[in-house]
Amino acid sequence: MTDNKPCRRELLDWINVVSFAVDDVKLFLDTHPCNAEALEFFDEFKKQRVQALKEYAKYYGPLTLDTADTEADRWKWIDEPWPWQEGGC
Repeated sequence: MTDNKPCRRELLDWINVVSFAVDDVKLFLDTHPCNAEALEFFDEFKKQRVQALKEYAKYYGPLTLDTADTEADRWKWIDEPWPWQEGGC
């Protein structure tokens, strides 16, 4: 069986990219709430962020409370390396 586990560092980098995009467009939408293009961009990158967070949680443990399975993941994160402790893949 092959291990298709994504590279931890690359996945964290992607989460940072999509999180920045979502946060940035949220600021724009504060002043332009009816901008259809911005709303579409927000929805797309929000989906990508949620998907990336779920994928990270699947392989490395939850980064956010909304991706934690409180029964299965209860305190499991304490045994894993912190995101900034792991270098490379």
